[in-house]
Amino acid sequence: MILHARLAVALGDPELRRLGAGLRAGLHLHGMGEEIRLRLDDGEVSFDVQAPADIVLRAGVADWERVLTVPPPPRFQAFTAFAIANDAFTVEGDPLRIAQARGVLERLFELVCASPAAPAETMPRDIGEIAGRYHQVTLDEGVCDMFADSAGEGRPVLFLHTAGADGRQFLSQLADIGLARGYRMIAPDMPFHGRSLPPSGWKGEAYQLTAARYLGWCSAFIEQVVGERVIVAGGSMGAAMALMLAAERPDLVAGAVAIEPPFRSKGRRNPFQHHVAVHAGLHNPAFVRGLMSPTSPLDQRRRAAWIYAQGAPQVYTGDLAFYSDEFDGAVVAPKIDAARTPVALLCGTYDYSATPEDGEKLAALIPGAMMRVMDGLGHFPMCEHPDLFRPHLVAALAHAGR
Repeated sequence: MILHARLAVALGDPELRRLGAGLRAGLHLHGMGEEIRLRLDDGEVSFDVQAPADIVLRAGVADWERVLTVPPPPRFQAFTAFAIANDAFTVEGDPLRIAQARGVLERLFELVCASPAAPAETMPRDIGEIAGRYHQVTLDEGVCDMFADSAGEGRPVLFLHTAGADGRQFLSQLADIGLARGYRMIAPDMPFHGRSLPPSGWKGEAYQLTAARYLGWCSAFIEQVVGERVIVAGGSMGAAMALMLAAERPDLVAGAVAIEPPFRSKGRRNPFQHHVAVHAGLHNPAFVRGLMSPTSPLDQRRRAAWIYAQGAPQVYTGDLAFYSDEFDGAVVAPKIDAARTPVALLCGTYDYSATPEDGEKLAALIPGAMMRVMDGLGHFPMCEHPDLFRPHLVAALAHAGR
């Protein structure tokens, strides 16, 4: 049985031992003609017919066969994709136990769905050309010491990171020698994120991002640090803000590149992204790892997830209050004048959070917008497979900067 054989390869995986420290649970898989029972024991995984049914995953034979395709089709590539975005699967069990096991479950099915990396031309990069520094930025809520990486010369491009992450997601673009010849690239960490600090006067209250707050942060950074109109290129949450800046502050934005833009991105929040019974440094990287393509290089996927392992408590779910709950492309997109502010939409086929169908809906509401479907890429194309992403970004920057 293919599924059984794929799982057997995972039994000695060292990453599972790291992700499963302290976890004890049973996993049952149904639907391939027989029941497979696995015991998850302090990072060790074994076949065990006596394993308890703490977590049960069910699907039909045809759907398990899609999981075992190399590469699997979108929404069949990861545990979180099964659980959130694929009606062919049902997941049973205590939600807290599932959240505690998510790191192991994601890695386990990452091994089951292992696929060759999509080929792409390797571009010359020099990370030593990136310079990082702090900037004191005056915001409505106080002064914030904001960190930003920068590289290159030419037309300014402002990179906006995804929810719960920071500007390191764009290191491959900043280090790109060819891009640096034509663009002055700037990648800030938003307040509370990465190397940026909370604004002065923060009293330790719960963090929550709103459209108005985020728009104010970005507008202040452009005005006080960049000092001229920018091409704003954002991913996910940053893509939503790129569209908002184009709609609300075209005086600051010369063009917008929305990387994995949502239309309405529901279902991304859950109570265990910030919960005292769940290790956020294990849970949240696993939660986003399921949004990536199985054909992106594993080393790059690990690096992309690593940023999420280092996020401050509650920041990821606080960002999703804007991205998943508030942003509405049906409201924002019609406000954009693409003749004045050109817009490019870049959508990966493996992204179930911001799908190519979402991009098509946005494009229909922004006459003149360019849309590209990026085959074989997921929700974090800039860092999960930067070489495959590069031609799409180059075309988008050319369109946005025309």
